Amino acid sequence: MKVLLLSTYELGHQPAGLASLAGVVARARHEVTVADLSLGGFALSSASPVEAVVFSVPMHTATELALEAAAAIVAEGRRPRLGFVGLYAPALASHPLLGAGDLLVAGESGDAVVAWLAAARPVAEGRPEVVVELGRPVLEPTPPPRRELLPALGRYASYSGGGRSGPAASVEASRGCNHRCRHCPVAAVYKGRSRAVPADSVLADIDQVVEMGASHVSFSDPDFLNRPAHAMAVAGALHDRHPSLSFDATVKVEHLLRHRRLVPELAALGLSFVVSAFESRDDAVLARLDKGHVAAEEEQAVAILRAAGVEVRPSWLPFTPWTTLESVAALLEFSARADLVSSTDPVQYSIRLLLPHGSLLLEDPDPVLAGALRAASGVASPATSRPWRHAEPALDELQSALAGLVEAADAEHAPPEETFAGLWRLVRDAGAPLAGEPPGPDPALRSPLEGERPHLSEAWFCCAEPTGAQLELVWNR
Repeated sequence: MKVLLLSTYELGHQPAGLASLAGVVARARHEVTVADLSLGGFALSSASPVEAVVFSVPMHTATELALEAAAAIVAEGRRPRLGFVGLYAPALASHPLLGAGDLLVAGESGDAVVAWLAAARPVAEGRPEVVVELGRPVLEPTPPPRRELLPALGRYASYSGGGRSGPAASVEASRGCNHRCRHCPVAAVYKGRSRAVPADSVLADIDQVVEMGASHVSFSDPDFLNRPAHAMAVAGALHDRHPSLSFDATVKVEHLLRHRRLVPELAALGLSFVVSAFESRDDAVLARLDKGHVAAEEEQAVAILRAAGVEVRPSWLPFTPWTTLESVAALLEFSARADLVSSTDPVQYSIRLLLPHGSLLLEDPDPVLAGALRAASGVASPATSRPWRHAEPALDELQSALAGLVEAADAEHAPPEETFAGLWRLVRDAGAPLAGEPPGPDPALRSPLEGERPHLSEAWFCCAEPTGAQLELVWNR
């Protein structure tokens, strides 16, 4: 069978998950093609000869773009079987584009996709099959992803920092998460469980991306320290095999505090920066999201990382139904005081909570969230998520204004410090209790790094409604 695997957008990284799936499907003796629509150069009309099209949907924006692509393929006339694999696949269970012959898979997708391709296509109308397969706590060893089927690594996100730069590759050491943060799409699928990718499989993939030119690895695990012993083993072996290779990882505040003794060891092994989901400076919001930390512990996390020479790149969720103008101001004030302005992608200050179907927040909405959902009834919305409106329209207006400023600044490649100053003025002018200028950094929290802070060329964020700029990342129409 001719099978097309399509990625639409994966935050600037190679779609390694599709490359892994390509190997599984090819071993089942299907003819496989992989394409990345975010880079252009692929005509959707060329998909018409294939018998099955499988989309990668690891995040909301990718899912919305995948639905547009699927609709365009169907409009060509000959309707292939459609599959969607990734965290957002279950959210499409009632989408009108999909029928009984289609497949939705979250978790470990390989076996389910192969079985689906082998099955006879249903004739009767009905809903698509939904499969959630998490696998065993330690997954079966697998061959490295078929990255040679993807566009060159140099066309994706790059790393810069510490006077060096080069191509970056996204690699998985684990999947899922041990926690159930209620706004997180990972928690909605994995329900507080993680799965280790065997170290030999991880290292084989690292070996091949280094051969392809990667000078930095970005661990895409939802939390690298979900399994600290496994993480340390992988990081140690990485350093032994490739001593000059740097890496970054995502780690919860809770884990940074619990495993603080590991941070200097990780730094010695090549850890350059950590993405950590701070989310808010409001303890009530953090509790509602079930983040597992309080605002004061964010300062401790910054101090722990910087004492080891590791930079922190926080992710924020400033706009939720529980947001106040004071909480937005507190976030900006902390960012300045903790010397995070140069280490924060400005888009983080404009993030608005996304509520995909299946979100744990929708299971038992509190009165504030329930009111926000009612306020948005009748509002046009994406097929994959629930719209909401803040009880105070001025806060929705402020979020829109901040997003507009960030996107304009990004288009002009403005320095983050300049963008932050504009955001500060907007929030202050909205009536927030902010001084005329941002405060200087607290000496106890100041970054020891000089020059450009380590970062990837593509901003990372999750649990957010897509920006206008993201929605422009569609293939050539």
